Amino acid sequence: MKQISSSRMLIAAGILASAALAAMYVRGGWLLGFVLLAPWLRTLDASRTWISTLASAYAMSVAFTAAVFAWFGIAFGRYTQIGEVTGLAVLLLCAPLFQPQFFAFALVRHACASRYGPVLRALAAAAAWVAAERLLPRLFNDTLGYGLYPSPLLRQAADVGGGAGLTLLLLLANEGVAAAHARWTVSWRLALRPLALAALAPLLLAGYGAVALSGSPASAAKPLRMGLVQANMVDYEGLRKLKGAHAVVRDVLDRHFAMSYDAVVRQRADAVLWSETAYPTTFGQPKSQAGAEFDREILANVNAAGVPFVFGTYDRDSAGEYNAAAFVQPGTGLLGFYRKTRLFPFTEYVPAWMDGDALRRLLPWTGNWQPGNGARVFPLRLADGREVPVLPLICLDDVDARLAIDGARLGAQAILTMSNDSWFSKEREGAQMHQVAAAFRSIETRLPQFRVTTNGYSAAIDAGGAILAGTAMGEPALVIADLPLRHPAPTLMVRWGDWVGLAASAFLLLLATRSMPIWPRQAGQLPDALPPAIALPASVVLLPPFARFAAGLLRTVARIGLFGMCAALLLDDSLRINTLAQIRIFAACFLAPEAAALCVLFAFRARAEFSHGHLVLSRGAQRIELALQDIAAAEVWRLPFPGPGLALRLASGRRWRYGLALAEPVAFAAAMAGAGGPPIPQKTRELQGAAQAGTGLRHRWLDHPLSKFVLLPLVLAIPAFCLHQHIAYGSALGEYYSFGLKAYLSAFALWWAAWSIGVVLSAALLRAAIEAGALLAVLLRPQQAIGARLWLERSGYVVLYLGLPAWLLIKLSGA
Repeated sequence: MKQISSSRMLIAAGILASAALAAMYVRGGWLLGFVLLAPWLRTLDASRTWISTLASAYAMSVAFTAAVFAWFGIAFGRYTQIGEVTGLAVLLLCAPLFQPQFFAFALVRHACASRYGPVLRALAAAAAWVAAERLLPRLFNDTLGYGLYPSPLLRQAADVGGGAGLTLLLLLANEGVAAAHARWTVSWRLALRPLALAALAPLLLAGYGAVALSGSPASAAKPLRMGLVQANMVDYEGLRKLKGAHAVVRDVLDRHFAMSYDAVVRQRADAVLWSETAYPTTFGQPKSQAGAEFDREILANVNAAGVPFVFGTYDRDSAGEYNAAAFVQPGTGLLGFYRKTRLFPFTEYVPAWMDGDALRRLLPWTGNWQPGNGARVFPLRLADGREVPVLPLICLDDVDARLAIDGARLGAQAILTMSNDSWFSKEREGAQMHQVAAAFRSIETRLPQFRVTTNGYSAAIDAGGAILAGTAMGEPALVIADLPLRHPAPTLMVRWGDWVGLAASAFLLLLATRSMPIWPRQAGQLPDALPPAIALPASVVLLPPFARFAAGLLRTVARIGLFGMCAALLLDDSLRINTLAQIRIFAACFLAPEAAALCVLFAFRARAEFSHGHLVLSRGAQRIELALQDIAAAEVWRLPFPGPGLALRLASGRRWRYGLALAEPVAFAAAMAGAGGPPIPQKTRELQGAAQAGTGLRHRWLDHPLSKFVLLPLVLAIPAFCLHQHIAYGSALGEYYSFGLKAYLSAFALWWAAWSIGVVLSAALLRAAIEAGALLAVLLRPQQAIGARLWLERSGYVVLYLGLPAWLLIKLSGA
């Protein structure tokens, strides 16, 4: 009993230590991010059952929520008038819903403990964490990586993988620290390796950050000078009860007009930004005569200022009301509204399936706003003639990386963020964390940001996430800031989207398939199908040296062309939307040299068989016979140039002048040995086992060029083409009705060709990864090379035949 009690105390101590470190981490102690979970990981190491692992995950989610988000429970209790203690209790009760990643991490880590080594276990658990954060609905979209914000160097890598990428590295570093602690009791030398791997994470982040900051070009364009009006007017509802709605709006506008006048006339701002719902009624669609008069007054002030105004207000249509941002241009009037996309649940909206009179009576504070339909970019037309495209975001919008990424793709040069963080006037950690999350949107997209709130914190944030000018909490303030504008090169986040969580999900799927029956149970186990028996007579290519060099050179050029095209598509936005240019490049760089190589191989094709102790090669009327006793060795080409093949070494010691190119060189050598030829050398078996496994066990249909490069692109092209037809022409057959069958089929052929090119490029990259992985397995773990090859080959099928359709589905759904 004493031993059990002591064990529980140690587990509780580990969880509390991690929670305490997390509390210090989010309050500026960014270095603690690399060790904060290590105590909890040691408790997970001691958890031997699923129940104890679940209990540890639950306890950690509660402790972490209490340490990091207690302010939200207190603010929630005050806002809903249920009491601060009750609000905190509700928050802790719902901790598993707020932090589900702890459960995903712990369960996957426990499942992998008995199957894989510590490295793969750490990778799988970290992947489960970021996948859970990406796929499961969460209130704040918070992630551990945000705690690195105080470090200007380490936060820069967010433009590669976002906050999730930083979190992934932090988790791996924590695993290294926990592993080092576990080994330290055995020998300090054993602890050095995981400790060095843990130190690699901050070193990589710092190195990337230094390069990113030093490589940022200075903008030659005139900066955008914005006036941010933080009026410090909160609790509109309470003021309405005291003074009446008209008087409240009057006071709000008077203060905003006065501060805006100062910004424009005295400090020469190019534009003015007010906070979320600064104008607390509908604009442009007044609900009363007094509202119409206020609208006219705003327009008059904008015209007198001569600069554009952007302010938080309400919009409405037949579906209901929206939390919106109005863009008002002097001399033109209202340009349009951005409608807030991410609404706060139970305060700004209620899910339709839960809504009703009973709920409204129980929760009288619940709102009924409608969500907007995603990112929009608006022009700021400045007095000097410039037109600056900007992306507006309202409050919770700025915790969603996808909205900022969509805006960057639409051509925004700056982000305008409006918020009302008056919830957190007393619990300022909430407002600070909100501003940090917003700053990450600038790092991910490399777009500067002007952020204004009702009562703090307002700030001007540069493309590296640094706050160049800001305000305190709870005071009226006017921020005038100049931020340089440029067209930044698209970051990896802008190109690929919020990709880390999806990639982690794919990794977990691949790892899960490894335990299915299609995988060998032991890494070095040979399936019954290996090695395959080769059918005789076999088709070979009888290559003299010059022909082998010519075919190999042409195929090398074709492969280089493929990878060059991959790089061009990644770096050149215009090429990705120009299908004809893609077809021309693909034909010139890949199809032409590949076709030429095939012509060379076709010209030297032959049939090979064994007869009466001879290797007989026939090509048309030509017949070559080589006595098997004169062949000392059959050596598999180390370099598959132009493909896999055999070199025959004669008894005299020299190589035969012809090389034999064929798909299954090891099987052919085995057949030759069985017919009386030389035995296969052990070294050849070791080096080629993995290659032979991959060749022998590739799926007959899935690996067929017709399935891979014709049918799969067709399956992908049809839904994409139909969506294009709906968008461009209004129906799936819109182009046919408008321009006829020839135009319709030509357009579809272009889509099909584009997808075929995409599949070929994807397959080439997968093949390169598979061959590189197999080669590493041969060099590092020869006895496990065949199992590794099998795993890689099947992973390639999963990525190609399931990953590409899944990616298309995500794109079509707008996720």
